[in-house]
Amino acid sequence: MFSNRIHGNIIWIHHTETMKKALLLIFFFPLTSLFAQTAKVETEADRKYLVENLTRTRDLIVKETEGLSAKQWTFKESPERWSISQVVEHLSYWEMVFAREINIALRKTDLEAMKLKKPDSTFLNYVLEESPHVAPPFAVPMGLTEGKINLAHFLKLRNEAIDFVKTSPSDFRTHFEATSETEKRDVHQIYIIVFGHVDRHLRQIKRVKADKNYPK
Repeated sequence: MFSNRIHGNIIWIHHTETMKKALLLIFFFPLTSLFAQTAKVETEADRKYLVENLTRTRDLIVKETEGLSAKQWTFKESPERWSISQVVEHLSYWEMVFAREINIALRKTDLEAMKLKKPDSTFLNYVLEESPHVAPPFAVPMGLTEGKINLAHFLKLRNEAIDFVKTSPSDFRTHFEATSETEKRDVHQIYIIVFGHVDRHLRQIKRVKADKNYPK
């Protein structure tokens, strides 16, 4: 009987140790898997690239609108074209829209979406293409506000965006905005569209200023 008790205890101890190991495996591997999945994907170079280009395009808008007279702000190449004031008004609308889209995208990490996203160049090439883009109704400028006020609004929003990119702890490469069922863009790529959109309209401003009837 004594021998059986010892033998039974040995079996119980053996099973207990086995269970402990099994529990460790159950709890440990999901954690290691989680840590592997949440490892930072975005690089310092990624973030630096965004800050530099958001700053660059902001400064170019300031340069191109500096010292404009009231007539220069409101001059149109033709009745259906936008004035420089309207271009800047349009840019300020989109800065608000982009800020909202980014805010929503940052609410949830979506690692599966990384399989569906396209290269950064896809979005930059799209926004910088020469072919015309049609603004949605909410982004069509009304032309009711002075150019300097439109510029102040744009600069406020852009400066907030730059500060956010500089300080946000979020990984912009693991948060996505769904553009379709088969295509998603990460927050880094949304910011590429943010500064690319300004580059696109800087060309428009330069065309307005190059018009032969532009006020001198």
